[in-house]
Amino acid sequence: MDRAAFRRRLERRHVDLFHLENGAGIEAWITNYGGIVVSLLVPDRDGKRADVVLGCDSLDGYLAGHPHFGAICGRCANRIGNARFSIDGEVYSLAANRPPNHLHGGDRGWDKVVWDAEQREARLELHYSSPDGEEGYPGKVEASVVYHLNDTGLGISFSATTTAPTVVNLTHHGYFNLAGHARGSVLDHELQSPATAFCATDATSIPLGDEQPVDGTPFDFRTAKLLGREIDADDEQLSLAGGYDHHLVVGSRSAEPRLAARLLHPGSGRACELWTTEPGFQLYTGNALDGSVEGKGGCTYLKRSGVCLEPQFHPDAVNQPGFPSPLLLPGDRYQQLSEYRFSVD
Repeated sequence: MDRAAFRRRLERRHVDLFHLENGAGIEAWITNYGGIVVSLLVPDRDGKRADVVLGCDSLDGYLAGHPHFGAICGRCANRIGNARFSIDGEVYSLAANRPPNHLHGGDRGWDKVVWDAEQREARLELHYSSPDGEEGYPGKVEASVVYHLNDTGLGISFSATTTAPTVVNLTHHGYFNLAGHARGSVLDHELQSPATAFCATDATSIPLGDEQPVDGTPFDFRTAKLLGREIDADDEQLSLAGGYDHHLVVGSRSAEPRLAARLLHPGSGRACELWTTEPGFQLYTGNALDGSVEGKGGCTYLKRSGVCLEPQFHPDAVNQPGFPSPLLLPGDRYQQLSEYRFSVD
């Protein structure tokens, strides 16, 4: 990666590109603009390495607009219905940046801010101070994210505190293609997940209410199957989203990460496991990718050329009392630990 293509002053803060490696063939390049994982090199069964995440070659590429490639999404990842919520009877209005809903923190979510950064060998520590009222959210929030490249892959630790009751729901929005970022469709990848339920949604991707069992639906991945096997099935949920763009429910939040999903590219043997403390993850198959963003090396990312496994709370959880609550109170600390563990099959 060309570090010079990222180094500049932006909003009176310094943007840079940081390099992490684990000594076992895995390397990551991460910028403190949006906390974006720009590149992730992973070996296949023959030891040949490939960059397995979609992204851009320069800061200019990201500034021109992109679909949250590899970014930290906050203060609230995913959607908030009708771009509003209430706490203790007070209504807070947010940007309807995905009309009529609010998406990934708004017009200037945390994917578009410059984080303070400090590298310590294979760890990159990021910090951001979000002012009270930013994007309509109450409370000043102090947030930190630590990327750690360990023996098996990339660990991500999230932490946040607040001065007033607010919503915090963070995620990493990486687009994976285990064949290599420029290799086209991910429909030849196999996915396995212990998720027993999913969130059915309306036409604007807001959950309809209760969790729905995966039994007998295209959302049942308890036995590994190709992403392409049922993605174009005659199913209302898949038709509304143009593919998979749904929250799969693993269980309650946990103190330690547990397995939420396993993605495999049979051709290369590369496998990626998502381990997380979160109640579930958003499965998104890049349905809106249309080639309009120039990718690394000048490549074109078309529909379904990347798949996201985004650990988080349920979408619109702040408005749906039946879901785990994303409210953060003063004196409490939001914490999440997620890991993308790589292996070969």
